[in-house]
Amino acid sequence: MSWNADLYREKHAFVFDYGNSLIEWLQPAAGETILDLGCGTGELTAQIAEKGAKVTGIDSAASMIESAQQHFPGVDFRVADATAFSLEEKFDAVFSNATLHWVRQQEKALDRIYNHLKPGGRFVLEMGGKGNVDDITGALEKAMQNRGYQYKPFWYFPSVGEYTSLLEEYGFRVNQVHYFDRDTELADPENGIVQWLQMFGSHFLEQVPEEDRQPILQEAQESLRATNFRDGKWYTKYVRLRVKAEKLSTDL
Repeated sequence: MSWNADLYREKHAFVFDYGNSLIEWLQPAAGETILDLGCGTGELTAQIAEKGAKVTGIDSAASMIESAQQHFPGVDFRVADATAFSLEEKFDAVFSNATLHWVRQQEKALDRIYNHLKPGGRFVLEMGGKGNVDDITGALEKAMQNRGYQYKPFWYFPSVGEYTSLLEEYGFRVNQVHYFDRDTELADPENGIVQWLQMFGSHFLEQVPEEDRQPILQEAQESLRATNFRDGKWYTKYVRLRVKAEKLSTDL
């Protein structure tokens, strides 16, 4: 999908703001080599670099990488896909915030991550967990069906057992897990749900004619007003999965 890097930075900064505490799980040290997988506009990548680590940020969206390079010119950013990246170096750690739920081919991504880690290297991630944004997607599905359009699930939001089992299958030892709710305030007090869907859910409406898109988004938002709008602000229910794992050996 096409990403609007400016809209992301200006109206959806909570994505990387909430990632600040994930850096505490990473505990980057001076001199370490760290890969930020799905770095977006680079805010967290730059914070890791400030700890003295040598950081490489990769993202499949060229618009995001262009923004990251403009705002943080001292950090190494590259356009690369999570399922197919191939870099010369091996890393002490791979860090990933709010990215892996966008990846449908999880096995390919874990293969790339595992093979870019040094033995004993750590993998620290946060992604959407089971139940993430069910409120928004449920409202959108109903609004689309009301107008005769089919809703097709897109994201990968695994349970704790599902994802940790997959990590173990690929040769990781899971050392720490946190699965938790996070009610998230949206930036626009008038059209927070609509704007969120325009930023993150445009793929759901790719087959919908332009004239029907806004009415669908407005209907989805209004159906959530009683539960997701309070004190003049829109909220959505995030459910997050954090994991810290390590590579056990040099071979799968």
